[in-house]
Amino acid sequence: MADMMASDGLKISRLSRHIGALVEGVDLSRPIAAATAARLKQLWLDHVILLFRGQPLSQADLRRVTEIFGPIGKLARPAKFRPPGFDNLLDDIMLISNIRENGEAIGALPDGEMMFHHDMIHSELPHNGTCLFAVEVPSVGGNTLFANCYTAYETLDPAVRARLEGRRARHFYSYGAVQRGDPNRQAVAASAQSAHPVFRTHDETGRKAVYVNRLMNEEIEGLEPDESARLLELLFDHSENPEFVYEHVWRPGDLIVWDNRASMHARTDFSPGERRLLLRTTIAGGVRPG
Repeated sequence: MADMMASDGLKISRLSRHIGALVEGVDLSRPIAAATAARLKQLWLDHVILLFRGQPLSQADLRRVTEIFGPIGKLARPAKFRPPGFDNLLDDIMLISNIRENGEAIGALPDGEMMFHHDMIHSELPHNGTCLFAVEVPSVGGNTLFANCYTAYETLDPAVRARLEGRRARHFYSYGAVQRGDPNRQAVAASAQSAHPVFRTHDETGRKAVYVNRLMNEEIEGLEPDESARLLELLFDHSENPEFVYEHVWRPGDLIVWDNRASMHARTDFSPGERRLLLRTTIAGGVRPG
């Protein structure tokens, strides 16, 4: 798709061959007309992730924009501390940050690289999507990679697809873990687990997507351990094919909205000596994965 300018003033351009669109011509800090909001929702379903640059958003603006795509999801854990300017952090906004106060990170997922994952897939009713707004970013690194899981399903070896169609996989996550085997994964009191289809049918588009990821999957139910491990590794490697991935280099004022039903994402490493602060909301799930 070439760049397109619509009658409502929106300019839409692809971020990569398989996933994502840049949306220009809209100020999300201002009220959005119903017709424009409906178009943004459809663009999100069509492109899986949407990028809006240079947005001067308040917390209230971020909540309002999130509701374009669906009801706001409930936070698993509230922030422990709040940096200057965020003393009145709204309950449904999460801080993603490496900033520390009294030696403790003020937000979630503070440091380093993070493996590919789907947000909240470990819940019985996973969240449909995520909004992430950049406030402070490091000069290098801390990039987010997004993989199109529709494409991963559609290009998967038919024999593998047939073997796994209708099967379910178990997901496990301890809050704060960023790598498979992270010691934090043993913090059972702060963990959750669930089982969902290996291939999820999107409840709004009807398309199928690979719905497992390297960080959070333990096993495929009903298979011997060796076969389960082999097929999971095959799915991970295939789904993370760089051809299916868009890597986003953050700037302050960037907002990205992604669909967790049809994508997974990862984070690149960055210097712990540079501050990183983003605000995160989620879009609540409406139906159990099927």
